[in-house]
Amino acid sequence: MAYKVKPFIAKVSNKGSTEDVAYQVEAFIEKESTDGWKFLGCGNIHTNVAGTTGCFGFGATPGTSTSVMVIIFGK
Repeated sequence: MAYKVKPFIAKVSNKGSTEDVAYQVEAFIEKESTDGWKFLGCGNIHTNVAGTTGCFGFGATPGTSTSVMVIIFGK
């Protein structure tokens, strides 16, 4: 079986709702299904982004953490 993992970022206005996010996820899954991919699941990947040391410490930035929603498909 072949797998595809794609990041998903919902775009919601400040007047948006959770239903808007659900419709976007549904449309994303439907688009992939037209190419023969079957929805298998979704989840979040948490990772750390390294900071920079700057030049002699000047301009250094601290590390941060981030989370990305991914949608998993199989074929």
